[in-house]
Amino acid sequence: MFIKHFDEYEIGETWTSEGRTITEADIVNFASLSGDWYPLHTNAEYAKSTPFKQRIAHGLLVLSAASGLQLFKTGVVVAFYGMEDLRFLQPTFIGDTIHINMTVTELKDKGKGTGIVTARQEIMKQTGETVVVATVKVLINK
Repeated sequence: MFIKHFDEYEIGETWTSEGRTITEADIVNFASLSGDWYPLHTNAEYAKSTPFKQRIAHGLLVLSAASGLQLFKTGVVVAFYGMEDLRFLQPTFIGDTIHINMTVTELKDKGKGTGIVTARQEIMKQTGETVVVATVKVLINK
């Protein structure tokens, strides 16, 4: 998504990523990295007693995996500028395949050869359900 210079973007422009399957290894590695061993993510017996009936991926794991699905071009992207209106709407289970749909919603010239591209991000899974939504902002060179 973020592979073009600022002046090349248009409001309303859309982009869809490739897919990525969330695995058992993802959950274990994310729990190890973050220190978040909450049993809903890491204890199958505990998870059976919840409304989900099985373990779910950490919300921040799903968000991080989706970030990896975005395309960032060196020399074009200056920095990730921020995120707003983040909501986790549905669980993501081991074996679910996610992808992202993005729509450019705002373009703001920051001067000094840069601008902020704002996009609405929807993280979807193979069932067509939206699991995460957010507004992302990226500082882009002109």
